[in-house]
Amino acid sequence: MALPGEFEFPHPVSGVNATDLFSLNTFLGAGIELEVIRTLNGLRHIWDKENQWSEYRFERSNQAFPDVRLVRHHLDGAEDIALGIELKGWWMLAKEGVPSGRYVPSPEACAPHDLICVVPWYLSSAISGLPQVVEPWIESARYAAEWRDYWWQNVRDSKGTDTSISYPEGARPYPEKANRVNAVAAEDSGGNFGRLPRSRPLMDSFIKQTMAVPVLGIRTDAWVSFLQLHRGSATPESIMEKLQRRIKKQDRKLADGTAAEILATLKEVADLLP
Repeated sequence: MALPGEFEFPHPVSGVNATDLFSLNTFLGAGIELEVIRTLNGLRHIWDKENQWSEYRFERSNQAFPDVRLVRHHLDGAEDIALGIELKGWWMLAKEGVPSGRYVPSPEACAPHDLICVVPWYLSSAISGLPQVVEPWIESARYAAEWRDYWWQNVRDSKGTDTSISYPEGARPYPEKANRVNAVAAEDSGGNFGRLPRSRPLMDSFIKQTMAVPVLGIRTDAWVSFLQLHRGSATPESIMEKLQRRIKKQDRKLADGTAAEILATLKEVADLLP
């Protein structure tokens, strides 16, 4: 929880077209995660006040679950793992409006103290600048996996599809890269198994809180809505049409005649666009 006050990303981001910003999470995601690991090690004075874990440090695990581990190495090559963290970055202005990563490990692959952590981040000048992080979401890795499976089989509207889940045999905590630990849904044509924001209400309050964070004085959800309008092959005309539809939906909340005035003004602006 101390990450926001200590996080420092060394390089600013600039020169990215606003319409290409949605690729930032993929482009910068790994770098953000590495910086989070560096920050965690720098926060030793908080999580190891009595110096009981001086031989341990957070390290990234090479594509094995969980991807961050608190490890002590021995001279003979053996290692002791105190806990693991499945770490995922979430660029707050992404078009989905929710974390998009999938979380699919079997519950049996989660040790009792393991965590899943989603770190929201944004650029200091919204579409450029230094990455900044805000309060992360932290949950027991095993609990998140168990709730994900329960929601998939018992809560969601499955519409008669096969809700069974297959688990790899012999799944255990801190596997090697080659070990299979992922659960697999029998029917998942949309690729939605493991998307924790859908496993409601697991992340609901966190997402709502994050979408209310101001970036340059404007709420994150407003930035997301604005950027969504301009994605892809959007033209000034199509953007104006979408704005008009949104205003019409809000007509009941506006004073009499206000919506009509706004639409008329938007039409005048559209006519002035080349």
